[in-house]
Amino acid sequence: MSTLVLLTLTGLGLGALYFLIASGLALIFGLMDVLNFAHGAFLTVAAYAAWRTAETVGGTGGLALAALVGTATGALLAVAVELVLIRRLYGRPREQILVTVGLSLAVPALVQAVWGADSRPFPVPEALSGTVGVLGAQVPASRFVLIAAAGLVLAAVTLFLSRTRYGLIVRAGVEDRAMVTALGVDVTRAFTLVFAIGGALAGLAGVLGGLYFGSLSPHQGTSLLVFAFVVVVIGGMGSIPGVALSALAVGLVQQYANYYADGYGDFAVVVLLAAVVLARPAPRLAGGTA
Repeated sequence: MSTLVLLTLTGLGLGALYFLIASGLALIFGLMDVLNFAHGAFLTVAAYAAWRTAETVGGTGGLALAALVGTATGALLAVAVELVLIRRLYGRPREQILVTVGLSLAVPALVQAVWGADSRPFPVPEALSGTVGVLGAQVPASRFVLIAAAGLVLAAVTLFLSRTRYGLIVRAGVEDRAMVTALGVDVTRAFTLVFAIGGALAGLAGVLGGLYFGSLSPHQGTSLLVFAFVVVVIGGMGSIPGVALSALAVGLVQQYANYYADGYGDFAVVVLLAAVVLARPAPRLAGGTA
């Protein structure tokens, strides 16, 4: 029983991390139709900025400040990419993919050149380095931090999309940008805001990823981005609640399979992805044929 509890709560923590990454990815693609392969690069840079901050300050206060620095770094980097590169490429998906894939390769290489290829231990405060007893299982305290952060992000993003002026503007702008612009609304500014939110979520995920794994490396963002794409495909590009449920499913499947199937967690995730994709109805083609 204790093993099952430990695997479940650890899987929920991993799913929470996947959701934090995938939510920003889904937000940018679902609202702006931009497939951002540089999302993992935002995570990597933010994680290293947070690592330097946490090492310098230390303790729980250092981690809190690191979370702010990482989130802000992700947001600023995303805004810079949107203003300099993506803004010129709206409506040109192939060019967007080429540019963001290039960034996803160049940024980790630059980070590696500055800080080296070896993993760096992420400073975990003493308050979060221990475990919490749950039904006989000793669960790392950091897992509960990730679960709580994911719950807050889910609530905040849902409220942003449904209750705020900018959330409504972005959704309307994607549907008919010319009409919204004709009404005197600055859609471009709203798009930049969405990119900033997506980058901030990637930055926060970078910090909490360091907390979850206890270390960080230049290519950590790229590897996590693969699972984020799986989560988004399963959950649906335009559905934040769907992405949340998908992230939890992927995290749990991966943890259970790693333990009960001798380390085949990644393979189990691929099987889950294939099963969901194949079970979906085929899109109808023009003329009404399936």
